[in-house]
Amino acid sequence: MPKLTKRWVESTAPQSKDILLWDTETKGFFCKVTPQGKRIYMLYYRTGDGRQRRPKIGDHGAITCEQARDIAQCWLAEVTQGKDPSAQKSLTKAMPTLKELSVRYMAEHAPHKKASSRKEDKRLWAKYILPRLGDLKVSSITREDIISLHTSIQPLLTTANRVLEIISKAMNLAELWGYRPDGSNPCRHVKKYAENKRERFLSQEEISRLSQILLELEEGNSESPAVICAIRLLLLTGCRLNEILTLRWNEVDWDKNFLMLPDSKTGKKTVYLSPQAIEVLKAAPIEQDNPYVIIGKKNQSHLINLQKPWRRIRKKAGLDNVRIHDLRHTFASVAAASGLSLPIIGALLGHKQTQTTARYAHLVGEPLLEAVGKVGERMGSQR
Repeated sequence: MPKLTKRWVESTAPQSKDILLWDTETKGFFCKVTPQGKRIYMLYYRTGDGRQRRPKIGDHGAITCEQARDIAQCWLAEVTQGKDPSAQKSLTKAMPTLKELSVRYMAEHAPHKKASSRKEDKRLWAKYILPRLGDLKVSSITREDIISLHTSIQPLLTTANRVLEIISKAMNLAELWGYRPDGSNPCRHVKKYAENKRERFLSQEEISRLSQILLELEEGNSESPAVICAIRLLLLTGCRLNEILTLRWNEVDWDKNFLMLPDSKTGKKTVYLSPQAIEVLKAAPIEQDNPYVIIGKKNQSHLINLQKPWRRIRKKAGLDNVRIHDLRHTFASVAAASGLSLPIIGALLGHKQTQTTARYAHLVGEPLLEAVGKVGERMGSQR
């Protein structure tokens, strides 16, 4: 029989049964011509334990005869090493795509996260990850694939880093679930981008200006009392926006002067209240049968959107570049400037990681410099 060639494969007319064209150069390599006219390259071999295999290499036209022969020779080399290319091919075919892995990720891992984090994960999967890598087999994803995706989102540094975190976690789960070998996470050694943390603290003059605007709006009834109450509490407690908006009256301990939040970004959290914060709470509007401190427009609901009223208020106060979250930074900066230590500030803000509080380190030193200056003045000149 001649060597298997393109001419021989294409010139063989289909018959009522499959025709097998065997190659004389590579043992077990052949082309099957079906009655329907399909021409399929295949390889016949026996495994080390005597099992017969006939895996498909590819369709004629999609690959050439020479390409199919090269693959057949590689597979035969694996067989001599005791491997089973057909079983591996079946295993690879059964492997989930990244899209299928994302479904399991959202079903089994995401429920352990906060609702807001679950929502953000779902958004990042849909918008950035799946359109680019969703159809790839989990087992085939390489570091180059990850770098390419990460680089494509580079203008959005924070988003790119969050995407990298999600895929890295998904790849760790893929190892746990048997979809990839242990230690094969392709995100390993892919460095996150340095994020430019935006730090904006209100000065004492800006705090006074904002307080004055809130007072004027309150006296003129030109802004919702719930909105004014929320902003004052954000400034006086350092809480995150959602912690204040969802605050319930049964979470306020009037005897011990603190809030006991059952759930926050970092879990259960105690928020200690200053006398000024207590006054704001006592003056907050109360709605019958509404459990929330910051009441919303609907019955028994809390305020949903503070962004629109905040934009109106900050414009009146001349604070156009100030975000709501900057009120939390301002609370921390005032605490630091008052001489409180970083551990105390971290405890007040509910930080779990010390490095999160470290951004205020330069402010902690200010009262110390002032204090040492006073000591120097008392000592007098020593020259």
